[in-house]
Amino acid sequence: MTNPEYTPTPIDRDALTYVAGHRGMVGSAIWRRLARDGFSRLIGAGHRELDLTDREAVFAYFRANRPRHVFLAAAKVGGIMANDTHPVDFLSVNLRIQTNVMDAALAHGTERLLFLGSSCIYPKLAPQPITEDALLTGHLEPTNDAYAIAKIAGIIGTQAVRRQYGLPWISAMPTNLYGPEDNFALIGSHVLPAMIRRYDEAAATGATSITNWGTGTPRREFLHVDDMADACLYLMDHYDGPSQVNVGTGRDCTIAELAALVAEATGYTGEVRWDGSKPDGTPQKLLDVGLLAALGWRPRYGLREGIASTVAWYRDHKEDFRDRDAEQEAAGPR
Repeated sequence: MTNPEYTPTPIDRDALTYVAGHRGMVGSAIWRRLARDGFSRLIGAGHRELDLTDREAVFAYFRANRPRHVFLAAAKVGGIMANDTHPVDFLSVNLRIQTNVMDAALAHGTERLLFLGSSCIYPKLAPQPITEDALLTGHLEPTNDAYAIAKIAGIIGTQAVRRQYGLPWISAMPTNLYGPEDNFALIGSHVLPAMIRRYDEAAATGATSITNWGTGTPRREFLHVDDMADACLYLMDHYDGPSQVNVGTGRDCTIAELAALVAEATGYTGEVRWDGSKPDGTPQKLLDVGLLAALGWRPRYGLREGIASTVAWYRDHKEDFRDRDAEQEAAGPR
């Protein structure tokens, strides 16, 4: 059962702290944030060093290192098409990653763990804005239900550890994230990085029109990944409770409005068309961030500013993504 004597205080900056997924968009942002705040003993392992779906390897890693704190940001992620066409992969891989890391952390003395989920855990037609208690109250969005089920299992996993072992493990549910180290590849990317890449290429080549998927009417909330990382550390320092905590801005926009901001940031001035035969997904997904706000946290980045800085980052790294596209094409279908 939960330890009634535990009061959240700033976690020890000198304790060994493991960031699972530290080379991904979210994990790398968390790593940067922790390093900036003086964490002196950060550890991480890339996929070639440690396959988190390999249970024996994960237990060996925890046995050798015994981290006191864990930020569980590792996950298989992808856009609406990737989730819809490869549900087995998103379910199986994420369940194995989460279970292996949590079980190993529990077995080897991790005191404080934060699990990173996703706002897709909530019902497709949940009342807006979505509060934390909407979890498991309705049907999921079918295009990403497998991924959502895996993330729901992670939430239940932290709650189960709290009930059975009294450890102050917590979970955070971010809205749609974007920023440095996002996936801008042609295959599998989310809506905003995919849009940034296509609009940037259209602006560079002088294209006169762009066609976006869907109708442009769904409403989405977007949070800069550096704000997400800051919120993760804030929660580890200030929050202890069984409920997952929504992390977002509390504001949304239509996909058409998002496209206009991307056009502005990239300098694209051509025509924008919409292909309504392609799926829109959930009509609206806006998180109620009242719990996090009551704890005293606020985001720093506005959407226009965040998109502009992300476009600049992408332009500095675009050749890297062309190389990854070539590797994917050479590898063929998997």
